[in-house]
Amino acid sequence: MSRVWDVPVPETTRVRDVRVAAESACATAGLDARSTAAAALVATELATNLVKHASGGRIVINLTGPADTLAPAGTRVQITSLDHGPGIADVAAALRDGYTTATSSLGAGLGTCRRLSDDFDLHSRRGTGTVAVARLGPAGSAQPSRSAPALAAQGTRAGGINAPLAHADYSGDAFSWVRSGPLITLMLADGLGHGAKAAEASAAAVAELQRRPDLPPADILRRLHTALRTTRGAAVGVAQLDEDTQRLSFAGVGNIGARLRGEGAWRPLISHPGIVGAHFPATVPRHESAWRPDSLLILHSDGLPSRWTPPDDARLPAHDPALTAAVVLRDGSSAARPLRDDTTVAVLAPDLDGRP
Repeated sequence: MSRVWDVPVPETTRVRDVRVAAESACATAGLDARSTAAAALVATELATNLVKHASGGRIVINLTGPADTLAPAGTRVQITSLDHGPGIADVAAALRDGYTTATSSLGAGLGTCRRLSDDFDLHSRRGTGTVAVARLGPAGSAQPSRSAPALAAQGTRAGGINAPLAHADYSGDAFSWVRSGPLITLMLADGLGHGAKAAEASAAAVAELQRRPDLPPADILRRLHTALRTTRGAAVGVAQLDEDTQRLSFAGVGNIGARLRGEGAWRPLISHPGIVGAHFPATVPRHESAWRPDSLLILHSDGLPSRWTPPDDARLPAHDPALTAAVVLRDGSSAARPLRDDTTVAVLAPDLDGRP
């Protein structure tokens, strides 16, 4: 099931809770003592910055795979820091190891976080806030510490963030991506309702995807319908990119949102009404589009407000896809407008080497 550690950090007493959450996530992922200590330090630094420089925020910890779809398999602990603070005046300076200043809007410890993480990325905009994503994996899976957009990625990239309703331990949503030859399949499942039973349904969808990721999206959905009949069911969206033909296919059943950007414009990809595992439609429409160097696909569950606005920052597609997802999540909510359900955002992004 989708175990999530979602810790609000309004003041310093919650920093310890963040460190404990990071250690718990590492234990669940089976990481060794060295990786666990690094993750605990990264989480502590990010949480401390939220209090000192952003008037608070939240830390969300997920168990995910690597962003690079050609990277070695293995569970990663992903630590995401989100705030609506003043933003960073000089991002490049803030990311230098050892940089610190009492007058900076943010910065202490970020260089350390980048050095300790297998992957680290950060996005900040003055007056809007800052989002940082750090991933740490098992021993032997790490490459030298990387930071997008400097990351020289090989292959399509995928990532996301999963946040439970009211900081619960489990989310009824789940996302996963699988490579099968030239095919990269990204799936987002939203189990009906929320809590443990919803998490069982989304976890069953993830397990079934792993068995036959080579099938077309509509056929994957039909297999999921059979696999989820013993659960309460789920809304599911499946996107599949063929890297040989550079064509993207999408099919969805239920209330899964999808937006595709290409040639500078966003357009929606529509899911068909129904419930996978309970009320499956007779036909499932498939949307097919060209995949371009500037393309970006965003899938989301219905916890995100229906009128959310896609990010307009031209730099985001070059960042880690999990960071793009976190920016969408952050901008879709605030203290005055909290998320109303389990909320997941998953992103598919092109190979950085293929970008103009």
